[in-house]
Amino acid sequence: MELTGEQLIPAPQAETWAALNDPEVLKACVPGCETIERVSETEFTIRMTARVGPVSAKFKGKLTIADLDPPNAYSLSFEGQGGPAGFGKGGAKVRLAPEGHSTRLSYQVKANVGGKLAQIGSRLIDAAAGKLSNDFFNAFNERMASMHAPAATLDEDHPGPVADDANKPAVTDATLRWLAATALVVFTVALFTLLHA
Repeated sequence: MELTGEQLIPAPQAETWAALNDPEVLKACVPGCETIERVSETEFTIRMTARVGPVSAKFKGKLTIADLDPPNAYSLSFEGQGGPAGFGKGGAKVRLAPEGHSTRLSYQVKANVGGKLAQIGSRLIDAAAGKLSNDFFNAFNERMASMHAPAATLDEDHPGPVADDANKPAVTDATLRWLAATALVVFTVALFTLLHA
């Protein structure tokens, strides 16, 4: 089975990359996913329930990430066992590219199935894979869009700007530069302390 496609993700590339590498986000978006656990920086274990035609099964498997090129691309290899229902294994290539304020995600998937799944027929398997892919991207795009909802417009509950107070103390450019420099020094010291603690 081969599956290719593109999606326009309503979020910047770096945030899309981070979400695609966050087990909690993936668990929430993958239909039937019960758990995704990080074993190492590049390996995850997954448990999910999937239905392909008349066959429904619980799968447990391993997902490995390779060819990392953050935040542009990576490759995935996966293998899963569904008991009597059969098995699935394969790989995918995922590529991200900025497109305005959004991200163009392209993917290519190649997979093989065995056991009862292989007896169902390629049309049913392709249809199930397409549905799973659509359901995932609908959930993922909705989640990313909700994180980047446009700011609310001004109304009665959010009054406009307050008029400038003529009696406020004057602040010179030199004072503002000093405050900015002080903030930068405090931030640098705090960062150094955290990294070397």
